[in-house]
Amino acid sequence: MSAVARLRNEARDLLELVLLPGLAALLPWSVCFRIFKWLCGRSFLYRDSCNEALAQASSRGWVRGDPAAWLRTRRLVTLIDHADFFLARTRSDRWMARHLSVRGEWPDPSEAAILCTFHWGAGMWGLRHAGARGLHAHALVAAHRRDVFPGRSVRYWYYGLRNRAVADALGQFPIEVSRSPRHIVEALRRGEQVVAAVDVASDQVAASEAIDFIGLRARVPRGLLRMAADLRVPVTVFLTGIRMSDGTRTLHIHRLGTRNDAASLIVDVFALLDEAVRLDAAAWHFWEIAPRFFAPASDLQQAPSATSATT
Repeated sequence: MSAVARLRNEARDLLELVLLPGLAALLPWSVCFRIFKWLCGRSFLYRDSCNEALAQASSRGWVRGDPAAWLRTRRLVTLIDHADFFLARTRSDRWMARHLSVRGEWPDPSEAAILCTFHWGAGMWGLRHAGARGLHAHALVAAHRRDVFPGRSVRYWYYGLRNRAVADALGQFPIEVSRSPRHIVEALRRGEQVVAAVDVASDQVAASEAIDFIGLRARVPRGLLRMAADLRVPVTVFLTGIRMSDGTRTLHIHRLGTRNDAASLIVDVFALLDEAVRLDAAAWHFWEIAPRFFAPASDLQQAPSATSATT
């Protein structure tokens, strides 16, 4: 990478990850939200990732209506998701109570549980709420390695601090997914919880499950949910969205309880993401890597029925 290209990338990362989202730490949220909505009408913001997301979603029939409006929503969700890092560092639980609308109840903090969420919406305040309610939840995170961010020092620095903010929001040390599953089992046996965004691409995990998802055939990770079934640990799913009219975060908590069949548990967990994406497709952050989730269109003729899953 040339020095000019690296400087351009670093400047864009500084603008998109720090300077613009960082306005949230300095301004009243109502004012900041209006500024964010105005900024997201401009095509320069998160241009490459948003354009790729639009192309992938369009090719799969998930851009309904005006593509420009879809892109505006996509940019706004991305910007707020980054802004929540700065808000979580500078705002109190009283602020959270005013700006987070909650539906549902967390499991008992004294009991083991697996808490599942997705890369949809803006999840930081869901984690903060879980920590404030006394849960002892350990986030499952990928190892933060510099080689994953070649020539992107700002990005490497930002995501390292963001991982730390997740741990601070929960009040517990994270568990690296690359380490032995023993650390997860030990936390559960202590009566603690683990929390994970389970919609990661199947090429990042050792084992995956084929399911029907938003009318398409997808492969999703099964390791953590198989552990839940094998150990008879209850599962709770939560999603943290954004009310686009005023910027209020919405936290919906779904307690699925204990299951002994991993395949049906996986289907039920991802049915909640299916519902969320159907409600607001632009709020799913992983459209740009959709080919790593979904089977090619040519394979859909061979897809099993919507209620089945491979074992």
